[in-house]
Amino acid sequence: MKFPKEFLWGSDIAASQCEGGWNLDGKTPIASDYGTVGSQSGMRMKTYVDDNGNQGLYPFFATLPSNYHYDMHDNYYYINHNAVDFYHRYKEDIALFGEMGLKTLNLSISWARIFPKGYENGVNKKGVEFYYNVLKECKKYDIEPLVTLHKYDIPVYLEEKFGGWSNRQMIEEFYQFAKVCFKEYKDLVRYWVTFNEINSVLHEPFLSGGIYTEKEKLSRQDLYQAVHHELVASALATKIAHEMMPEAKIGCMVLNIPIYPLTPHPDDMIEVMERRHMNDFFLDVHVRGRYPGYMKRYFKEHKIQVQFAPEDEEILKHTVDFISFSYYMSICASADPDQGEAGRGNLMGGVMNPYLEASEWGWQIDPKGLRYALNEMYDRYQKPLFIVENGLGAVDELVEGKDGKLTVEDDYRIAYLKEHLLQVEEAIEDGVEIMGYTSWGCIDLVSASTAELRKRYGYIYVDRNDDGTGTLNRYKKKSFYWYQKVIESNGEILHQELK
Repeated sequence: MKFPKEFLWGSDIAASQCEGGWNLDGKTPIASDYGTVGSQSGMRMKTYVDDNGNQGLYPFFATLPSNYHYDMHDNYYYINHNAVDFYHRYKEDIALFGEMGLKTLNLSISWARIFPKGYENGVNKKGVEFYYNVLKECKKYDIEPLVTLHKYDIPVYLEEKFGGWSNRQMIEEFYQFAKVCFKEYKDLVRYWVTFNEINSVLHEPFLSGGIYTEKEKLSRQDLYQAVHHELVASALATKIAHEMMPEAKIGCMVLNIPIYPLTPHPDDMIEVMERRHMNDFFLDVHVRGRYPGYMKRYFKEHKIQVQFAPEDEEILKHTVDFISFSYYMSICASADPDQGEAGRGNLMGGVMNPYLEASEWGWQIDPKGLRYALNEMYDRYQKPLFIVENGLGAVDELVEGKDGKLTVEDDYRIAYLKEHLLQVEEAIEDGVEIMGYTSWGCIDLVSASTAELRKRYGYIYVDRNDDGTGTLNRYKKKSFYWYQKVIESNGEILHQELK
């Protein structure tokens, strides 16, 4: 089985991780704009000032206490302020994406550029214009945009005013944001995703949901009420998208990490089932339009009473056209907390698999897990699938190539991507309907977890370091030319030995 002729080969960027221009042309800050650079061993932090005027640092992924407030400090470098400067260099970058042959570009629209201070304070026309120009530039190179609306960039203004998604008012705010995006870009965008990794709110409620209740004080009741608000907002956006753009395709997106039992013990299997339910829940609602029975049981047993508005049940019936997901790794689970070594990974923790190797950042590498995930989801939902994030973060070294030009000999990245794409091909042979594959990412950008640029994912090297030094010049890595050939051959070269 070959890749379908219409297969959408592509790659990713995210507004909050590549744009920079954090306060330009009307944009207001997002939480990442107050974040410092972390590392593998050092936690990412954010800066604050308390009610008494004392400045300090606080863990980035934690909600600030009520007497602390976001604040910029003169003695810290904020890497997201400039990122890799896509805001000013998008034409140069998209030209490179076009040269690579991308069929699609998965990108996000910063909420804080469109509605810097909520919809009541009006649309930021310069923000609307920026994304119009970006999308037009994609079309210039026959790159089909895949646009994500909500991707870890809630305006701080809304976080502070409403407490993030714990407040039902956020549904209306998101509805207005989505409606503007659909109205302005309906002639340029055919594929839309409502929320990025929507299930991540269970693991990182502040980053994902902008929730202002401190994590240790956040009850299950609070958390699942916020989840409900997000699910209703996503369904409402899907509804109006179908009304405003009948030809468009609307998808949901989840963080997909397959979970294996650490042992064949039945208790480990039940542990896997229950952990899977916490992820399947989000897809079940998006695809089937209702809350599943296992969540009703979970709510009953934990005395959770999710408050529905009278219209919510009908809104949730507006289901998606396709399912998209990120895939970086798999994990194991055990009913015995003393068994196994704790794993590291993309927001969701687990137990290390003794049969798998890991990246420099401790993320276990499991190409066959991608085939398993694709089959599992397609068997369950019978909806087209789109792999919208998959890649290897690594320390790259800029060297002089055989042609005398600077490059990165990233054979390790090529090997990683090749093995995963071969498993995508296997899933297609299994009968799974797959729309496309967008690797993370097409150009080096700021890591969402540690805010490092040292942790590089792209096919294009950006000369920018974690301390802000560097020229911002772009250089094509070896993987750039490899992926170019993969796209040109529609995957045929995946069966050739790497050189």
